[in-house]
This record gives sequence, structure tokens and C-alpha cells, in this order.
Amino acid sequence: MRSYFLVPLVFLLSGCVASVVGDVVTAPIKVVSKTADVMTTSQSEADEKRGRELRKQEERLGKLARKRDEAREDCADGDREACTQFDALEAEIAEEKDRDI
Repeated sequence: MRSYFLVPLVFLLSGCVASVVGDVVTAPIKVVSKTADVMTTSQSEADEKRGRELRKQEERLGKLARKRDEAREDCADGDREACTQFDALEAEIAEEKDRDI
């Protein structure tokens, strides 16, 4: 009577054992491939990153240019402090344009 219960149990366990063995064998390969994927940057990812950096630089340049234009107008109206600020903004814009991305 016990053999009737043991025979189906053997077939059920063989599938579990095969599954576990398969996972154990493929686990190192999965880990290595995942690590390699995380460590490398694809060309499209690099392009996206460069595009984001360029947009950020353009934003900064736009803000600086608006401030510079305001300082120029105030300087033309005779504000000495605005003239100093205008010169500083001009230098900052030149520096931002020369910065490597």
C-alpha cells in the first residue's frame, strides 16, 4: 500500500530536483551577465546622457543671458553695481561655453 504513495511521489520530486539543479547551474551565468550589463553603457545611453547635459547647459546659458541683459540695461541707466554684475555674467557665460560636457 505504501508503494502506491511512493511511486507518484518519486515522479513529483524528480521535477523539483531538476528545477533546482537547473537554477543552481544557470545562476552564475545570470549573475555574470547581469553584472556585465550593469557595468557597461550602451551607445544610446551615452547619447541620451550627452543630450541631457547639453540641454542643461543651454538652460544655464539662457538664464545667464537673461540676467546679463537685465544688468546691461541697468548699467546703461547709470547703475555702477549693474555694470560690475554685467562683467561678471559675461565672464561666467564665456566659462560655461568653454566647459566640456
